[in-house]
Amino acid sequence: MNVLEQLLFSYSEKTIPILDSSIPLSCYVPLDLSVDNVELKKRDISSPTGCQSYIDAVLEQNSGHVAYGGYLEHRNLYADKASFNDKNSHPRNIHLGIDYWAPSGTAVIAPLDGTVHSFKNNNVIGDYGPTIILEHQLNAIVFYSLYGHLSLESLRGMKTGKKFKAGTVLATLGTPDINVNYAPHLHFQIIHDLEGNWGDYPGVCAKDRLDFYKDNCPDPNLLLKIT
Repeated sequence: MNVLEQLLFSYSEKTIPILDSSIPLSCYVPLDLSVDNVELKKRDISSPTGCQSYIDAVLEQNSGHVAYGGYLEHRNLYADKASFNDKNSHPRNIHLGIDYWAPSGTAVIAPLDGTVHSFKNNNVIGDYGPTIILEHQLNAIVFYSLYGHLSLESLRGMKTGKKFKAGTVLATLGTPDINVNYAPHLHFQIIHDLEGNWGDYPGVCAKDRLDFYKDNCPDPNLLLKIT
């Protein structure tokens, strides 16, 4: 583990909720959207309805309410989106955060104290839609957390420098028309160095850049301990 990973892991021994805290941990179900999932060969998950249909099936089979997963997952989910497939570079298809798939309007909870660094509606198809980035400081180490696919209401009244305490409602999840063509979910990502980005940061990388992004974007579950 690097220093930030150690810091995240040692922050709490308990699970930290990232969605509506009334949803019990027993209702969180792991979801596999990787290229290795043979079930996905029978489905088109590139559309919000196709993806939601598969998520609903997984949740029903497991009596769940929230489906989650995806850190460093190699996905076909972005194959139809031009911004992920520049013919002059490797395709971006490795996911750098954890997704939490839940109904639109579900509350997003700040997992630790933070200050709004930036926010933006990244409203290009395949991007995040409404996005908030919080800045955190623990033991003199500064890092960031990104929350993507939010509702438009989440950005109303938002301002740089606004403070959020751990456990308070930060935002709500958006609908597919607002989160730019995805089934409703939260993309949660931890970032050490934002590299000058404002209200946005890559959430998916190409294989040839994986070593850098894996180091710069540690596994969010080190902090949340959902599993």
